[in-house]
Parts: sequence; C-alpha cells; structure tokens
Amino acid sequence: MTQQEIHEVEQGIRPPEEIKMTLEEFLAHDVEGYEYIEGKLVLKSPPLPPEMCAIPTTMTLEEFLEHDVEGYEYVNGELVPMAPPSREHGEISVNIIHYLYSYVYEQKLGRLYTAETTFQIGERTAKPDVAFVSTARLTGDKTKGFSIPPDLAIEVVSPSDVQSRIAAKALAYLNAGTRLVWVLEPVTKTVTVYRSERDIKMLTQGDTLTGEDVVPGFSCPVAQLFE
Repeated sequence: MTQQEIHEVEQGIRPPEEIKMTLEEFLAHDVEGYEYIEGKLVLKSPPLPPEMCAIPTTMTLEEFLEHDVEGYEYVNGELVPMAPPSREHGEISVNIIHYLYSYVYEQKLGRLYTAETTFQIGERTAKPDVAFVSTARLTGDKTKGFSIPPDLAIEVVSPSDVQSRIAAKALAYLNAGTRLVWVLEPVTKTVTVYRSERDIKMLTQGDTLTGEDVVPGFSCPVAQLFE
C-alpha cells in the first residue's frame, strides 16, 4: 500500500477492493470518503441528492392520510421521499413476503401489506416495505391508509438510505405502538430486531428470525431472506 494508491482510490481512479490494508494502516493514513469494515474499504453514504430531501408542506397529517401522496411519507410537516428501491431491495422484500405470508395465511393471524400502504405512527406516517396487522386490529375504511401503526414493521435498507434515519424510524414505530420492527441490511446480510429502545439485537446469517409473540410460531433462517 502506497500513498499514491490511496490517492487513486480517493479520486475514483483505482477500485477500493484492490487496496489491501490493515486496520492499523487505515487509522494511520485514513482514506477520505471511506470507512474500514472487516478488512475492506467501504464508501461512506454520500449526501442526499436534492430529489431525496424533505419538502415542506401545508398539508396536515389528516389530509395526508385522506389523500396520500405516492412515493412520500409525512414527517413533522414535511413530505419525505421514500428511497427508490433497487433490484436487490425488491428481491429481499419478496422473500420476506413469501415466507411470512404463507404462515400468516395458514394460521389466519391477520394480513400483510406492501410499501404502497400508509400507516399513521404518532404524528407522522410511514410506508414500511412489509407490514403485518393482526386480525383483531383490521378495522376502519379499507379505501384509506391505516390510522394505526402495524403490529410488525419491516424495512429493507436501500443504498440511498441514511442509517440514522432508519434507526429513528424504527424507534418511531415502537413509540407509536408497533410491537416489533425488523430492519434488513442487504450489504451485511443481517436483520436488526427492535423491541424497544433498550431491546435491540442483530441477527446474522447463522441465526433464525422468529415472530416472537407478534407472529407466534413463525421462524425463518436469516440466510434465506437474502438468497
């Protein structure tokens, strides 16, 4: 590893995977715009482009739930654009639905909803990639979004997602009454399970994801969700 090689990576001339360095070398030299994770240089998340920034609006939460705005969530008086899904994002979302839907349907536990469905979570809205609502809570007007949070909210991290925003969203679900949140990270192939602000655990490919007391009896190897 030379200073010239580091400069070429920083300028986008040399692919970062060609650079072999230890953690100690990274700490000594640093590489602008990159983080060091498990022996690899990982590009930091770039600033959000203008089209992904929140848009102030005079619309109220009630008006948003009444009319909805495709591709946006309502957060603190702003329309927040949803990250555009990638092919990988779509495949993982379908995997979740495949395994979870068959179990929920067979056990008559409730219904699953995709990212087009709006839920009210506190004083904002959210459109989880996949959501589960138990049978007992399936009330209200079907032609409008839910005025309640889901029992289970599932988010698949997109390349343009900001980690702090994802974590804040997971906690917002819980604070509004959602009982369980799963956040799936395609890069690390992990599932972060949120039960409360103090009950957060990460599952890796060797672990099994369960529905706990929210989707009782459901289980699925984490690895299968990323196949």
